[in-house]
This record gives sequence, structure tokens and C-alpha cells, in this order.
Amino acid sequence: MFISHILFPLLSSLLLLASPPIDPVYELTVEAGKVDRLQSVVSFTLPDDLSPGPLYLQNVVGKQYPVQRVNDDGWFILEDLKAGQKATYSLYEGEPATTSGANGVIAEATAGDVAFKQDSTVIFTYNNAKTILPRNNIDQIYRRGGYIHPVHTPSGILVTNDYPSNHVHHHGIWASWTNTRFQGRKPDFWNMGNGTGTVEPVNMDTTWQGPVMGGVVGRHRYVDLSADEPVDVLNETWETRVFAVQDEDTPYHLFELRVTQTTASDNFLTLPKYRYGGVGFRGHDAWEGVKNTYFLTSEGKGRLEGHGTRARWCHIGGFVDGAFAGVAILSHPDNFRAPQPMRIHPSEPFFNWAPSQAGDWTIRPGKPYEAAYRFVVMDGEPDKALIDRLWDDWAKPAKVKVKKVG
Repeated sequence: MFISHILFPLLSSLLLLASPPIDPVYELTVEAGKVDRLQSVVSFTLPDDLSPGPLYLQNVVGKQYPVQRVNDDGWFILEDLKAGQKATYSLYEGEPATTSGANGVIAEATAGDVAFKQDSTVIFTYNNAKTILPRNNIDQIYRRGGYIHPVHTPSGILVTNDYPSNHVHHHGIWASWTNTRFQGRKPDFWNMGNGTGTVEPVNMDTTWQGPVMGGVVGRHRYVDLSADEPVDVLNETWETRVFAVQDEDTPYHLFELRVTQTTASDNFLTLPKYRYGGVGFRGHDAWEGVKNTYFLTSEGKGRLEGHGTRARWCHIGGFVDGAFAGVAILSHPDNFRAPQPMRIHPSEPFFNWAPSQAGDWTIRPGKPYEAAYRFVVMDGEPDKALIDRLWDDWAKPAKVKVKKVG
């Protein structure tokens, strides 16, 4: 007994000497700038000399945060940093001993779609393959893939609709162009029922999940059906990122859609002035009717006065089974014609960022059209201060400086 009391402490000391603590490899300094950062999604370029394994950050009091690799960037969730302040973190290689903040995002993929979850709640599903028609009276011409539906709030309330009876070609969150000119023809990729154009899913290239975000990259093609033979007009890529944010005071889901469109040939696509076309949103069928959908833009405008105006964001919501829920759709300031004009339907739960409202324009070979939108899905009525802060946080990202240690 006496010997064991001597040997065990001695062996423990030798093991500590043989396995010294891991030293940080880099130091990160994060500057909030003029924006309060709360559950802020932050990215930085990863140094080239890091090993390919997991990474984490540790602040000055020892709290640890996972860093997720996405291509050449590292991503993490900044919990709280007030405007004008800085925070310093040490960057370590390896798994964190503890994790901080929300649980990560899980991606559950099948052959035709991928559902993103946080905890047990489904945030949304991206449908790459053409979906099954929900009713027998819908013509097969309306079958569509390459869109997002269903979308749920943190409490599980459904906020999108698919194949609504009065606009069968509307699908949760989707994209297409309406009034176009191509090789002397006028294909309409939005109103699929007229048979002049359509958007076809091509492939779901990759999906990922992790402690900070999940995501998917899907490809679609815009097809002119008004020619003697179908002609590919545009190739479209969707990159969707779903973030593991967790605001205890006002829970919300946060995800991002980045759309890139390139010409499929040496021919350009002209988009004449029109009131809608682009990325659209179709709300829950309980929101049908003038009095059942509520709109609020970043400029404080509602449904009737908001249509045709420009804004940084627009919230659309209403009651579902007695509970209010909605989605704020944020448009990035780098988007074409930002702040983009909006189509707000006078009686239906439909919203659309519509750059064509501002006049004729063209997608040309070698010059991709790119657009980025964030979606804030929440229970309860819109919190304008929260949405303003989230737009500022995205539009004016925190600055990160990376310095090698030693």
C-alpha cells in the first residue's frame, strides 16, 4: 500500500512530462466593427500549413469553439461581441475537449433530396429530384425539382407551401425567370404550364454537415421548350448553407442561398422589364387571402405600399393553427441592382426579389449572374431590431486577423 502511494503520483508525473500540453498554432483577433455580434457566423481563410484534421478555438478564459473546414475557409460561431470590441482566440489543431453553443447541423440525404436538422427539428429540405405531384388533377408538366420545401420554424411550424392550387408552379423557395428573350424566342421558365420553358434538376453534387453548418450544392438547367428541339439556356448552381446558431432569447433558424447562373452556350439571355422573376417564396396555405398574410420590409412598409419598392429585407408571416410564424428574407448588398425591387402579391402569400422590375438587362457569356439571400425563420411576430442586426452582421462581416504563434 505504501509503495502504491509513491508509484502512482510518480507515474502520473512522468506521463505529464511525456505528453506536454498542445500549443496553439495561430492566434485569431476578431473585430466587431460597428455592429453588435451575437451568434454571428464568422469565416476566415485557413493558413496553408495546418494539418488536415479538426480545429478549434479557445478564448482567454478557456472556453472552446469548434472550427469547421469548408474548402479553404474555417467557420465558427461568435457568441457575443459588442460593437467596437475585439476578441482574441487561440487556434488549436485537434478535437476540442468541450463544445460551446448550439448543437451542430445534421444533413440526411437520399437519392433525391437532403433534409437539414438541428437537434430533432427539421429546418428545411432541398429537393433536387422532381417531386411527386400532390394531387391527381395537376398536369405532369408542372413537376419540378431544384427547390426548398418544407421549411420549419424552431418550434416545428411549417411556413412554406408547395404546388398551391391557385399557382401550381410555386414551390416553397425556388428560382426562375419569367419574361425573357433568347434567340428571337420568348421562353417563360416561371409559368411552366404554357410549355415554353422549364427548369430541370441536374445533380446534387455534394452535401455536408458539421458543428457550425451543413450545406448542399445542387445544379439545375433552364431549358427553352419553344424551339423545334429543347435548348439549354442557363446552367444554375445553388449553394445552400445552414448555420448552427442558437439565440436563447429569440430562437430562429438561419440559412443562406447563393445562386449562380451562367449561359449554357455563346448565346446571351435578355430579361426585359417585368414585375416578377428570380428567387421567390411561397408561404403556408393558411396565409391565403388579403387579411391572412403580413408583410414588413426593412423600410417599414407593408403589403400594398411595399410592392415595387426596394429594401434590404422583407418579412412574410401569418398564423398557422393559432400561432404566428414567419420568414425574413435578406438580400445581400452585393446583389445585382441592390437593394433589389420586390414583388409582393396583393392577396396571396407570395414574395419575390425581382431585379427585372428596374428595367431590361442581360446575362452574357462569361459574366455569371450571382445573388445571395439569407433566410431567418422564426416563431412569433417579426422583430425588426433583430432582423436589422442580422442583416448588418451579414452585410458588414466581422474582421478576422490571423497571426502565427511562435
